[in-house]
Amino acid sequence: MTQIQSLFPETYESSRERFRDNLPTVQSVWAKAKPFQHKLPGEEDLTIDWIYSDALETNQKIFILTTGEHGVEGYVGSAMMQRFIETCMPKLDPRNTGILLVHAINPWGMKHHRRGNKDNVDLNRTFLWEVGHDPNFNPEYDTISKFLNSGTKIQNLSLDDIDYTLQLFWHIARMGMKNFRYALLLGQYRDPKGLYYGGSERPEETQVLMYLYKQMMASYDQTLHLDMHTGYGPRYQMSLVNSALDKGTSEHFVKRFNYPLVVAATADEFYAIRGDMVDYEYALWQNEFPEKRFFATAFEFGTLGDSMYGLFQSPRVMIHENRAYWHGAKNENLHAQAKRGFEELFNPSAPDWKEKAVRDADQAFTGILEAEGYIP
Repeated sequence: MTQIQSLFPETYESSRERFRDNLPTVQSVWAKAKPFQHKLPGEEDLTIDWIYSDALETNQKIFILTTGEHGVEGYVGSAMMQRFIETCMPKLDPRNTGILLVHAINPWGMKHHRRGNKDNVDLNRTFLWEVGHDPNFNPEYDTISKFLNSGTKIQNLSLDDIDYTLQLFWHIARMGMKNFRYALLLGQYRDPKGLYYGGSERPEETQVLMYLYKQMMASYDQTLHLDMHTGYGPRYQMSLVNSALDKGTSEHFVKRFNYPLVVAATADEFYAIRGDMVDYEYALWQNEFPEKRFFATAFEFGTLGDSMYGLFQSPRVMIHENRAYWHGAKNENLHAQAKRGFEELFNPSAPDWKEKAVRDADQAFTGILEAEGYIP
């Protein structure tokens, strides 16, 4: 277990240092591999880091692995990146396969243990094929916005939990669970302090990744991209979350990848998202590189589970953390409680959870790489 535990970093800085230290390991397979950084503006030392190499002989395939689009999720993402480098990367054929490893798409969020960037922007609501941060989008969000962000300091979490439960049941009774989740999770572009805020313009972090994805698709005949996330789904079974734009059924991919849980990012199977990063890649592929081969998916490591308890608790934890961040709490203990719950939602501390997450990642890495022809 100690070996598994060591995969999970405790700080953004230690995670980034380990990632950079992997360069010689990558160069032992791809001698031409080089490190790259994009520093975000501001006084803090925050960088999007990536290691890239062309294939050694012919650029037939590119493998991409990304982490930390939702900053706090970067800790589990870092563990899976390290696991991939140590166990799966050596199996790739560098003669015809290039590699792109991206650490912390959202470094501010990872460092500060928040989901959004410094402007509270959820980057996975910003990858719009046609730029349109429409403030009138998702009008149903307005009917629950006061519930999600009361605008007041946390005074008593026990009383807040009672109030949360009563309001949640009222909204679900009024809207239905499916419509409530749709309005909550889809994304919104008008409340800068609200949940799932997509901003008013394309963030710098998003532009960096868009550029990289276009370069990779232009340079290779086949692209495979795996993106790491945490939060939703069964606690002890990672979900593969495919784009709603992929024409294959989830049942097809279960068999193809020899992996037990595959869902599509739709309201029926998972939840719908506007501005999703993988959806953007599919649009890029379909519009500009349709003659090429492409597949991308997200690894979603569930934490609270998909029972009614998990479905109720996830929004509660998000609401409390967001409220504490913007409006504070009566005392430090209340603030710490809100942060602990949020951390467990996206970066669980339980050793058995970490062990199972790594086993699931191992199975999915192998199944996908074999099915897509990247390893024998």
